[in-house]
Amino acid sequence: MLHIENVVKAFGKHNAVDGVSLRLEPGVVGLIGHNGAGKSTLMQMLATLTRPTSGRILLDGQDIVAKPELMRSRLGYLPQDFGVYPHLTAFEFLQYFAALKGVRDRRRLHEMLELVNLHEQARRPAAGFSGGMRQRLGIAQALLGEPDVLIVDEPTAGLDPEERLRLRHLLGDLGRQRLVIVSTHIVSDVENMATRLAILRQGRLVAFEAPDAVLARAAGRVWTALLAPAAYEALRGRVQVLQAQPQGSRVQVRMAHPSRPCAEAEPAQASLEEALMVQRDADVRVAA
Repeated sequence: MLHIENVVKAFGKHNAVDGVSLRLEPGVVGLIGHNGAGKSTLMQMLATLTRPTSGRILLDGQDIVAKPELMRSRLGYLPQDFGVYPHLTAFEFLQYFAALKGVRDRRRLHEMLELVNLHEQARRPAAGFSGGMRQRLGIAQALLGEPDVLIVDEPTAGLDPEERLRLRHLLGDLGRQRLVIVSTHIVSDVENMATRLAILRQGRLVAFEAPDAVLARAAGRVWTALLAPAAYEALRGRVQVLQAQPQGSRVQVRMAHPSRPCAEAEPAQASLEEALMVQRDADVRVAA
């Protein structure tokens, strides 16, 4: 559905996005990378808010750089910094965006508020909403035009754990019917809902694969051990420490190493975040 072909975005002599190519189909794509990796810049180009310096972006074979209206008519977009108008209720807020998008059926507004579980707050001023409620209202406005492509940029930033979980479930459900691109540096946000991961590092695409493939490469490389502090200090210089947590007089350590790093170590199932850390460390050592 959406083909990105060798896209570059330069700011002066710096390439914020550097030769990215992707072929995206319906499902949830997690766009992963640290702050400054190029995620937001890439999403802004997909949303036709900024033009690539070079390369092409094709939606069903048509160039959206040359014809941005082709994407805009089929796009729902929730930017990272999503604000609400202080004097509008949730329903009035959606009415405003519906007018901008040419949506005239009032039933659609009620359907969207129901979908994001805000129907009981429809007459409340949106300015008084919690962060999670505002994000759900943002999803509702993005879905008003029944888009084929939904782009959300750092949707769980600043949310409490319950709101993050609710929003992740919502985005996962939406990905069954359309292409949903979720940009985040919080790996757990996409661990259980993404069908594919696109991993950016310094503007370059370093991997595009299913989460299971990332986890498979970490198999047999993650270990856990309960160590005395002196043993932990002796070990930490020769293994990749993923997590260390004091437990009484000892330290519970999760670490990455190609083989059993110490007698106390037991094999552990890697989380997706840990698997990505293992992969990144391997990339650095190969480059060196």
